[in-house]
Amino acid sequence: MKIVSVDPASPLYGYIRPGYEIVAVNGSRVLDSIDFRFKTADERLRLTFADPKGKKLQFDFDEYQPGDLGLMLDDSHVQVCNNKCIFCFVHQQPKGMRRVLYVKDEDYRLSFTHGNFVTLSNITESDMRRIIRQRLSPLYVSVHATDNKLRRCMLGNEKLAPIMPRLKRLTENGISIHAQVVLCPGVNDGGQLEKTIDDLASLAPGVESLAVVPVGLTRYRQRLPELRTYTSDEAGEIIDYIEKRQKEFTKRLGTRFVWPADEFYVAADRPFPSHSSYEEMTQFENGIGMVREFITVFNRRRRHLKSIKSDRRVLMLTGHSAFPFLSTEIIPYLTGTLRLPVELQVVDNVFWGESVTVSGLLTGKNLLGHARKNLERFDTVVLPPNCLNDDYLFLDDLSLEQFQKRLGRRVLVGRYNLADTITEVFQ
Repeated sequence: MKIVSVDPASPLYGYIRPGYEIVAVNGSRVLDSIDFRFKTADERLRLTFADPKGKKLQFDFDEYQPGDLGLMLDDSHVQVCNNKCIFCFVHQQPKGMRRVLYVKDEDYRLSFTHGNFVTLSNITESDMRRIIRQRLSPLYVSVHATDNKLRRCMLGNEKLAPIMPRLKRLTENGISIHAQVVLCPGVNDGGQLEKTIDDLASLAPGVESLAVVPVGLTRYRQRLPELRTYTSDEAGEIIDYIEKRQKEFTKRLGTRFVWPADEFYVAADRPFPSHSSYEEMTQFENGIGMVREFITVFNRRRRHLKSIKSDRRVLMLTGHSAFPFLSTEIIPYLTGTLRLPVELQVVDNVFWGESVTVSGLLTGKNLLGHARKNLERFDTVVLPPNCLNDDYLFLDDLSLEQFQKRLGRRVLVGRYNLADTITEVFQ
């Protein structure tokens, strides 16, 4: 494993440099940064490094305090997926997007460190032993169906091992699992969904939660299996069924256990459940309770907005999924009670297609094209908080700086705490 950086406070600073390799810890080979942290948990350490020319360097620590080494390792190698899922989003993309969008990661390490969902399809016996030995918990697992034949069909992998024995082994050895089902109309819903929920609930509390999310489809599905999205009535039926099961599990397991994604409530035009009904919000990043949290945080903070006075003309952009609750729960307070000159507009996803409604999949050019139509009416544009990555690039590699320069207006990226966004906008 190559060293990427060495913290100046590290006892190895000045001896070990970026580009060196960590060869072994106490004579054992290092697999990755997780393995490194696990193996350096002892007080007595013998670390073996190699410089770029292959020369070995050895350091002994007799009273080492874990966390003192300050080394960052190169973890750029990611295990990739060998499935061909019928709903795979990577397969539904055109050419010319960010390279990272074409990476089909299937890495249990990223599941542990970042909450990425994996199918456990490429996991080896050695991997299983390591997960259990190093307590890599919790893991986030895409199940989709517990019926072996159906799951192999959905994942496009005839060699796929049954999922239940693997989950059973992990949970019996103390590994917590958060599962998800990507629900496809006429494929894994109905009786198959019931079976999947029952099977996974049988492993509770080892399987701690189950998220049911609707399939996401783009307009780039040529030569892919025919799928469709859920109608409003169908989304309502799924909500009713899952909420019924929640009552059952609350009595039997002490937890609701399974939750429908926020997207189902949007599609069905149903009110969102209370904040407490999401319990610990263990699958927040999977769109379970995100809307309710957004509304709750705004309501708690909105009293701080009463002193704002401004004639700045503000355009807020969002996707179709967020528009209904923003336009009913948030905007009326801003424009009515506070009389702020804010207008919310929904942006059609002309790139991915109308079936993709989340703001996080709006491209820079898509947002820019919509904003340009309103140049004369607004002097500030607020973008959705999830449309850029950490280096301020949109999905199509347009930078925030380029976006603002081309628009010729003040541009701000919204925060998940909308009250803070409004404060920043009118400063």
